[in-house]
Amino acid sequence: MQRYMPRKQKIVMVGAGGLARELHQLIEDIQEESPGSIDFLGWLDEDTSKVGESIHGFPVLGSLEWLERDRDVKVILGIGAPAIRRKVVRQIQSSGNEQFGRLIHPSVRIGHRVELGEGVIICAGVVGTTDFSLGSHTLVNINATLAHEDVIGDFVTIAPAANISGNVKIGEGTDIGTNATVIQGVSIGEWSIVGAGAVVNKSLPANVTAVGAPAKVIKERVVGWQG
Repeated sequence: MQRYMPRKQKIVMVGAGGLARELHQLIEDIQEESPGSIDFLGWLDEDTSKVGESIHGFPVLGSLEWLERDRDVKVILGIGAPAIRRKVVRQIQSSGNEQFGRLIHPSVRIGHRVELGEGVIICAGVVGTTDFSLGSHTLVNINATLAHEDVIGDFVTIAPAANISGNVKIGEGTDIGTNATVIQGVSIGEWSIVGAGAVVNKSLPANVTAVGAPAKVIKERVVGWQG
């Protein structure tokens, strides 16, 4: 499995907030491990008042329209919210640019028999075993764990220290909170939210918020609420 990008791959970061800066640190860690592998150009932000500012020593280049200038650059999404991440992906795709980078921190330990979609980001300290899949534009944050036969949909966010046991199914756009635990064999429907520290020991439907240990549904949403 290719862990890092091809040598001298040009990339830009969409977003300039806290997560984006953390992902820039991830990029710098990759650069230290594999010198010359990434040429980081700077940041894209829809707040055009930030254009010309410097973050971590790199410029805010412009809005998403900047991508029209360089079709060879790959995009990293520094956006935590699944719904916003999907919206931005659609905007980029509609402009004809479909090049999304994949980041895997050098400290990550995962097996060889895994499937990773485009735009996947796996942060420092993540451990995964074998025979699992991550959908496109899924974010697995620091120190999370993944196990055998997990099927994680597109645009899922798995927050720091969340533990996903074996044979778990997580639908598109679901947000798993910090230090949450999902018990073996459980399914979680698309566009649901699991609160921090929750223990999901029974399957959850789509479009709900569940919190607590054991997790209980406290809110239901209409289909398509995410926009």
